[in-house]
Amino acid sequence: MLPYAPWVVWIFPLVMAFTHFIWERISTKLRDFMAVSTGFVSAIFAASMIPDVLNGYTYVDGVRYEIPFDWVAIKWIPTPGIVINVGVIVDPLSVFMANIVAWISSFIFLYSVEYLHGDRGITRYWMLVNFFIGAMELLVMADNLLMMFFGWEGVGLASYALIGYWYEDRKEYWIDEYPPSHCGMKAFITTRIGDVGLLISIVIIFLYAGTLNYVDLATSAGWIASMAKQGILLFTLILLFLGPIGKSAQFPLHVWLPEAMAGPTTVSALIHAATMVKAGVYLIARLDLVLYSANIVSGGVAFEYLKEFFLVVAWIGAFTAFLAASMGMVANQIKKVLAYSTVSQLGYMFAALGAAGLLMEHAEAFVDAFMAGISHLFSHAVFKALLFLSAGAIGHAIESYMLKDMGGLKKYMPKTFLVMLVGALSLSGVPPFNGFWSKDSILHGLMSEGLYSLYLVLAVTAVITVFYTFRMIGLAFYGEESSHVKHLVEEGHKPHDPGLYMMVPLWILAFGSILSGFLIPSVSNMFSPAFEALGIEHEVLKEVYLFSLDKFVFKTIASISMPIAIGIIVVGLAPAYYGFITYKYDVRGLVDRSPILRALWTFLFNRWYINAFYYRVFVDGVLSVSNGVFNYLEANGAGAAFKDGYTVLSNVVRRIQTGVLRMNMAYIIIGILLILSLILYAL
Repeated sequence: MLPYAPWVVWIFPLVMAFTHFIWERISTKLRDFMAVSTGFVSAIFAASMIPDVLNGYTYVDGVRYEIPFDWVAIKWIPTPGIVINVGVIVDPLSVFMANIVAWISSFIFLYSVEYLHGDRGITRYWMLVNFFIGAMELLVMADNLLMMFFGWEGVGLASYALIGYWYEDRKEYWIDEYPPSHCGMKAFITTRIGDVGLLISIVIIFLYAGTLNYVDLATSAGWIASMAKQGILLFTLILLFLGPIGKSAQFPLHVWLPEAMAGPTTVSALIHAATMVKAGVYLIARLDLVLYSANIVSGGVAFEYLKEFFLVVAWIGAFTAFLAASMGMVANQIKKVLAYSTVSQLGYMFAALGAAGLLMEHAEAFVDAFMAGISHLFSHAVFKALLFLSAGAIGHAIESYMLKDMGGLKKYMPKTFLVMLVGALSLSGVPPFNGFWSKDSILHGLMSEGLYSLYLVLAVTAVITVFYTFRMIGLAFYGEESSHVKHLVEEGHKPHDPGLYMMVPLWILAFGSILSGFLIPSVSNMFSPAFEALGIEHEVLKEVYLFSLDKFVFKTIASISMPIAIGIIVVGLAPAYYGFITYKYDVRGLVDRSPILRALWTFLFNRWYINAFYYRVFVDGVLSVSNGVFNYLEANGAGAAFKDGYTVLSNVVRRIQTGVLRMNMAYIIIGILLILSLILYAL
């Protein structure tokens, strides 16, 4: 491990984020170089921690520490009975996530050099994306819930600014009827709803445990037993789960993510592949490990409550996977198809991690389900970054992300077609691409453990995934050229493959999508120290097929789920192939001729009317109430009778608010004295 790598990996991007304005004054090329270099430096420091995790120990200042290693730097609040430190945790989960975030982000940074070349706000962009990465690395490296929450909120703040990057709200950047500034605010507000629940749960856990440190929570029995006894454990865990629901766009807080497409495509790739939406998955995975250990230490007194909680996690994930996939079938923008796909694939991860919690009484089944979810996170990060950046190459070439403006692009952009096809095959779970191995691991685990209802929902979702993926490929690259493409060609702006800076990351991610599925056993072995720290014997881990490449390949191919996986691909691909690639069947005409299909298409296109319901109740409804209060109470009702009084009072208050610093300080002192007087009087 490089010196102080667990600290440098997140502090360095945060510090460098505020230096790009300086580099710009010297040279724009230096600014771009420093921005991209920041990502790769963070990635190198993250990678340097992998050997330590594989070995099961690390050295700090010549002293050997076993993994997991809780590296405490500062005792933040040194009060007896209160344990809150500033520290990082070096364990398989944190190091794995740090590398996913750093490496995928670095390739996106390299791509951004060409993609945003000439954009007048690019310095602001570099500042925000580096801050974003630093906050996400803090989130995954923090050794306690409070430090994690700082990174959590930092990611939320940066995502708000990046989604609304084109804040001037020019029409070409709108998503449906929503301008970028609105989309950024929608993401910010929606995720904050979940964050309120997360913060409340953190406070409750602290009141019972006296600590927020992951290691302490995992090795202490008192807090979980006490909360279970008083009947608030399930309530607290559900509140905590609201945070991941919001951040990872799960039902019912999934509505913000399609509008997140208003930002640059590189931001979409950043948010949807490596960083923000993975934060919720990370927190649930961390919770799996903590609660597994705490349950054992407490003697299993809280398992029934934990089982109910993880049942909620699994079903929220499964339902969200199906919900978002159904919307992706009719999406009219290539980035929105991929956005719905992200929500859906995150649902798979939540379902797997929820299933792991349900199976925590059986060590081998717990490890199997947990690693299936983690493996899919790994695969998804690679192929979804590839798909978004490929979509960015298309948008960069034809200046539109509408599927109706595409068609016939295969002959103009053959390299882009090839790499995007690799991403599509991975997303669809076609062997031997990485999405097949990880998705099949989830489905196989659910089937083998008898969780048939969850399996059925996710299997149907897999069929839909294949359909909407190749519908997207067909509409973009096959068929006749759209009038938009013909116009570009006539004007001398023929679509073409991107340049070197954009193409290199695409090739790297494409090869990663082909090969990384075979790395799943290596990733699983990387997690061995975490499972052994939970008391799971090494002999048990050897029995899990995800830990051995030969067992992994053989069991996947030889299992009953293999023919089912092939059947899923065929059933999903056939209508997409004949309807949108060969165009033998007029799917759109069929929908128009059938009232039932037309109604279904409208229902799905309007996102099950969930988004419309939220606007009607929480936006239009609140505005209606506020306007009613003003019109009937303030302007024409009781307010009118006291209008003169309000005017006099407002004039008095206005005179008090001078804006002079010494006057404001005087008001503060008077307020403090009044509060102290009330306290003394009460005593």
